[in-house]
Amino acid sequence: MTTQTRIPSLDLTGPLEALWPELLHAAEKVLRSTHYIMGPEVKAFEEEAARYLGVRHAVACNSGTDALVLGLRAMGIGPGDEVITTPFTFFATAEAISNVGARPVFVDIDPGTFNLDPSWIDRAVTSRTRAILPVHLFGRPCEMAGILGAAARHGLKVLEDCAQAFGARFHGKAVGSLGHAGAFSFFPTKNLSGFGDGGLLATDDPTLADAARMLRVHGSRRKYHNEVVGYNSRLDELQAALLRVKLPHVDAWNADRRAAAERYQALLEGEDRIQLPELCDGHVFNQYTVRLRCPALDRDGIQAALAREGIDTMVYYPVPCHRLRVYALSHAEVACPEAELAGREVLSLPFWPGMDGDLQDTVASALAGLVRRS
Repeated sequence: MTTQTRIPSLDLTGPLEALWPELLHAAEKVLRSTHYIMGPEVKAFEEEAARYLGVRHAVACNSGTDALVLGLRAMGIGPGDEVITTPFTFFATAEAISNVGARPVFVDIDPGTFNLDPSWIDRAVTSRTRAILPVHLFGRPCEMAGILGAAARHGLKVLEDCAQAFGARFHGKAVGSLGHAGAFSFFPTKNLSGFGDGGLLATDDPTLADAARMLRVHGSRRKYHNEVVGYNSRLDELQAALLRVKLPHVDAWNADRRAAAERYQALLEGEDRIQLPELCDGHVFNQYTVRLRCPALDRDGIQAALAREGIDTMVYYPVPCHRLRVYALSHAEVACPEAELAGREVLSLPFWPGMDGDLQDTVASALAGLVRRS
């Protein structure tokens, strides 16, 4: 029985405490080595991550955003090109496309999965389309068969945004290994989380991997012999060492996430104005996100009322990318009604691996009560 008075949206102290001695040992080893950039820990982490994901190459970098940028650049995407993606995602997905000089082309989402709806892809393809960038949102794998089929029909590259989905699987294969490359984030809230920023690009393509490795160190394969304008995007040794400690535990943590999702499902089943996420195969539940499905129901009011009861929740994402100020003029003609509706209805409940069942009971009871009274 918990004595916690406020329920945060995320609490990772349990896994941290369990690994504390190993983490301290790994950190001390790096600190005493005086080798802090692109050393043996980064190399070992890349090899272990590639083995876990079932790919030939893993290129570590300093953030999930940079993993997307490196992937796009390595694929040859640049000015004048178009990349089809989802508007219902964190801004970094679209930002990476814009940062390489290409244009994001937003297509609507499937209202049940929150992921890019493959049925829209063919209609969005033009002579300038070069790639598709799907996002495995909230840890749920996209419908990759449809996405890969569309890519094959039109000769397009596929870069998977796996920022929220480390360990997720589609038909038994790890996300990030299905397209031409996959981009991962190790931001502290992710399923495999670091202690700051960190990212990784996974691929089976040696040419793509070589290009990404060159780009992450100022566009040079050999120091002081720069070939292109690149980036300073290296994962440091300390982050790599700490991630190596955590990597062997990610499947167990994902199983804990699944168990917590199943508990919420049982507690909230039958609440007809709360749409629950599907417990589909391969889903690793970075978030447990519901929809409040009633036109008269004020999601923001419900969130505020929960906060007054000591329950913190999150809204990912209230404004779809095509409606953000940065794209509002250039994409004024874009219509993605399902993404816009989702932005008004979604609510992510407190959720983490090993979450106390009593806390989930409290959250579910409070939410159901507020919805019934609304």
